[in-house]
Amino acid sequence: RWAVKWGPLVVGELGDASLLRKVIAEWRVEAVIHFAANAYVAESVQNPRQYFRNNVVNSLNLLDVLIDTHIRQIVFSSTCATYGTPEELPIGEAHPQQPVSPYGESKLFVERALRWYEQAYGLRWVALRYFNAAGADPDGQLGEEHDPEPHLIPRAIKCALGQSGPIELYGTDYPTRDGTAVRDYVHVTDLAMAHVQALHYLLDGGKSDAFNLGTGRGYSVREIVSAVERICRRPVACLESAKRAGDPPSLIACADKAAGVIGWQPRYSNLTAIIETAVQWHSNGKRLS
Repeated sequence: RWAVKWGPLVVGELGDASLLRKVIAEWRVEAVIHFAANAYVAESVQNPRQYFRNNVVNSLNLLDVLIDTHIRQIVFSSTCATYGTPEELPIGEAHPQQPVSPYGESKLFVERALRWYEQAYGLRWVALRYFNAAGADPDGQLGEEHDPEPHLIPRAIKCALGQSGPIELYGTDYPTRDGTAVRDYVHVTDLAMAHVQALHYLLDGGKSDAFNLGTGRGYSVREIVSAVERICRRPVACLESAKRAGDPPSLIACADKAAGVIGWQPRYSNLTAIIETAVQWHSNGKRLS
């Protein structure tokens, strides 16, 4: 609730079709951006029923309501987890989609459903396959806040700031340059802009399609920790742990298609900007001296 600073908030669930219809009618909705999902790979392996019920069943309920209320545009938050373990890097949109987690499988199911809903009902869509979302609002008004916090960058920052204990390195024997997993990090402000551009693309008559959102540059867990230590000027204590199920060694995007079709160009997604904005947020809006 605290993060809703612009526009109205209606609290509800996607499984509540009557509420969805009421909201669509009251606000005269013309298009939908669908962010609602459970989104942690390791948790999905431990509790797949939660992920399939929320991410799949509830998403189908939303799609049905859109068809019944004559809404024909949707931007869907998908994920690079639909690709599974990559056969080549960087990963383009034509790469085979072979998820290795229930989370990735649930998102891929919705992507496939969108294709069939378009064929049958004319629902036009854009699926945005995020790589690792990170960073915070450069103006300091919004930032990441989870309890417990599952993501690497905020966990490392909180450790450096003395707000939490040591962080765990999940796997140190991956076939990568330093043995830890490599990921492509994209700033949340750039992600937000991609959704606006995708929505305008659909409203202007663009064809349904899927786009990767990433930078084409990957950083290992150890490299992220070193960057946080450099920017915070404080150490980050680490504990080595076993690999987590469902985590591929490396995920790096090819985002040329998003640039060419919807005109998306990341502006804030260099690693320093990602970490500096997150540090500013976690230190209550004050940069470290």
